[in-house]
Amino acid sequence: MNNIPLSKISKDECGIIRNIYCDETLKTRLFDLGLIEGTKIKCVNIAMGKSPLAFDIRGTIVALRKSDCQKIFAELI
Repeated sequence: MNNIPLSKISKDECGIIRNIYCDETLKTRLFDLGLIEGTKIKCVNIAMGKSPLAFDIRGTIVALRKSDCQKIFAELI
C-alpha cells in the first residue's frame, strides 16, 4: 500500500482513509465529519497557499487545514 498524507493529494485525486494520527479531540471531530478509516474521499479544491483543502466525503464538502491533512493518511485509488 502507498499511503500518503491528504496534504499531498492533488485536486481530483481519490483515496481511501487508512490512518489518522492525531489527538483524541481532533480525531473525534474528524469522525463526526465522516472521516473514518475505510472512507472514500476526493480532493475537490486546494486554496492558494495549499490551505485549506476541500474534500468530498460521503457527499459532503469538508475543508480541512493543511496541518490537519498532514495527520491523515490515505491510499490513492
